[in-house]
Amino acid sequence: MRNFFTEVESNKTKTIFIVMSFFGLMIALSYVVSLYLGRGSFVGVLGMALIFSGISSFVSYYYSDKLILTMSGAKEVIRKENPEIYNLVENLCIGSGLPTPKIYVIEDTALNAFATGRNPENGVVCLTTGIISTLNKRELEGVIAHELAHIGNYDIRLASLVSVLVGSIVFITDWVSHGLFWSSEEKEVNPLTLAVLILTIIAAPIIATLIQLSISRNREYLADATAASMTRYPEGLASALEKISGDTEVLEAANSATAHMYISNPLKNSGNFVANLFSTHPPTEERIKRLREM
Repeated sequence: MRNFFTEVESNKTKTIFIVMSFFGLMIALSYVVSLYLGRGSFVGVLGMALIFSGISSFVSYYYSDKLILTMSGAKEVIRKENPEIYNLVENLCIGSGLPTPKIYVIEDTALNAFATGRNPENGVVCLTTGIISTLNKRELEGVIAHELAHIGNYDIRLASLVSVLVGSIVFITDWVSHGLFWSSEEKEVNPLTLAVLILTIIAAPIIATLIQLSISRNREYLADATAASMTRYPEGLASALEKISGDTEVLEAANSATAHMYISNPLKNSGNFVANLFSTHPPTEERIKRLREM
C-alpha cells in the first residue's frame, strides 16, 4: 500500500533517472553530430548548444513568473481582502517550513490553480475565483498544498534546467539540418554515418519532448504526494481533482505555453492515447487513485 513518504521518494528517484536520460540523449546527439563534422568537434557542439539555450532560459528563469501573471490578468490578494484564503496558505507554510508566497487570483469561473517563482522566497500561488467558490475548505487546502509543493520542490528550477536541455537539442538539430541542406553535395560522408545522422535529427527533438513531458507528469505526482504529506489528508486533494476534472470550462487566461503550470490541463484536451502521451499532466483518474491508496 502506498503512503506519502514512499511516494515522494519514488517520484524523486524517477525524476533523477529521467534527467540523467536527458543528459544521455544530449551526449549521444552531440557525438553523432561530431562524427559528421569531424574529429574534435564534440565538445564544441555540446558547449555551443548549452550556451545558446542557456542564455534564453536564464532570462525565462528570472522573468517567467511576472510574464505569466501579466498574461493571466492575475491580481494580488492581501490578507484583509480574503483572510480565509490567506490563512489557509499561511498555515500550510508554517507547517511545512516554507515562507508565505504572494497570493494572486484570476477572475474566471474555471476551476484551476498554479504556482510560480524560481525559489520559495519568490513563490507565488495563483487561484481562479471559480476554484475558490466551488471547493470546500479541505479540498481547497489540498489544492493549495499541491501548489506549495511545486514551490518547495523547486519545480520551476527543474523546468528551467529541462528547458536548457530541450533548447540545446533543438538548436543542434536545426543547425545540423540546415548545414546538411546547404553542404551535403560538397562534403563526402560515409552513407551509414549520414543515415544515422538524419535519423537522429528526426528522432532527437521528439524524444526530448517526450522526456520533458514525462518529467512534468512525474512532478505532478510528486506534488500530489507532497501535498498529502503536508495536509495529512489525501482525500482532500483527491476530491478536489474529481471536481476539477468534471469542470468542462476552458480557462481563457491559459495557453499552450503556460498550460503545464496549472494543477489540471486548462485547455481540456481529449483523453485518447496520443493526447495523453503528449500531455503535460498525468491522467487525473490515476492521480486520484494514487492519492486514495496512500
